[in-house]
Amino acid sequence: MKTGVETIWKDRKRFLGMPLSFTRYSLSEDRLFLQKGFLNIQFEEIVLYRVSDISLKITLGQRIFGVGSVIVHSSDKTTPHFELKNIKCPMEVKELIHKQVEEMKIERRVRVGELIGEGEEGEDPCDLDESSDEYASQEE
Repeated sequence: MKTGVETIWKDRKRFLGMPLSFTRYSLSEDRLFLQKGFLNIQFEEIVLYRVSDISLKITLGQRIFGVGSVIVHSSDKTTPHFELKNIKCPMEVKELIHKQVEEMKIERRVRVGELIGEGEEGEDPCDLDESSDEYASQEE
């Protein structure tokens, strides 16, 4: 996938352990990408600071072929559940995604409550200036 963004990891969805599909996954420093299709191509992406949970699923068939699926749950409106199906080295990929998610949350100073949706409707949870001003006025 040529997005002009430097990728940390990339792979394809695999059948019988071989990359014989038109579904591609890639991870950059701040986003997770999905590209699928041959003639009609669909692109999806998740910003990593929105990720709330990462799980791993490896069936018996997947274990035989050395692949697995990583499921990423996020607060993204269009793609709340993002599954990286039949990828090589799923445990390592899960840990790599987890590491990048934590780095992005620290870099953007994202709190857990912001992802749960404790703010009012229409309020930007990433606006740290407003929330710190409100907090200071509540203490007085």
